[in-house]
Amino acid sequence: MKIHKEGMLIILIILTLLTTLNFVVYWLFKSPFLQTALAVVSVIFFLLVVWFFRDPVRTFMPDASAINCPADGEIVAVEEVVENEYFHDNRIQVSIFMSPLNVHINRYPADGIIKYVRYYPGRYLVAWHPKSSELNERSTIVLEDHEGREIMVRQIAGAVARRIVTYAEEGTNVEQGQELGFIKFGSRVDVFLPPRTAIDVEIGQKVKGNQSVIGRWN
Repeated sequence: MKIHKEGMLIILIILTLLTTLNFVVYWLFKSPFLQTALAVVSVIFFLLVVWFFRDPVRTFMPDASAINCPADGEIVAVEEVVENEYFHDNRIQVSIFMSPLNVHINRYPADGIIKYVRYYPGRYLVAWHPKSSELNERSTIVLEDHEGREIMVRQIAGAVARRIVTYAEEGTNVEQGQELGFIKFGSRVDVFLPPRTAIDVEIGQKVKGNQSVIGRWN
């Protein structure tokens, strides 16, 4: 299993801390039960961290008519809203909640050029909270495709997540499915689409980044 580059340092730090803790307990406490219990818990915790940073191989067929899902998770919102950061007009918002067990790599939903990138520090409301898109730590990316249509992808930190990584740079050309960034330990991704977009997902649906289609251009 391939491990994502964003997890390498964290995995090394956790491995060092757990190893040190187990050695200390082994030398200070002569209880076989305590030593065994700590070792089992340490192994399980370490494997969960490694699993969180997995980078599965995913193949897909590029489709210019499709808007691919940028993240793994569950659809928690599909609604028309007024987007006031960049568009200042009505947009269809599709929100994907990513639990700690989901793959947390974020990907571009279409080909195009990056027109706008902004990072905002903020609060850490639970990711499914309606105000998390406006109040939480977040990063906003606007992509313009080759037909001049714009898509906003917003990475949002959750109650557990404290670190948003965004690779997008204004003026660069990107491809559908290419890595956009990474959010560590639970989060949410919002996508804002033009009002006439045909939406292919519904609330409660499980989706996969780079494989599920959230909408199609009319």
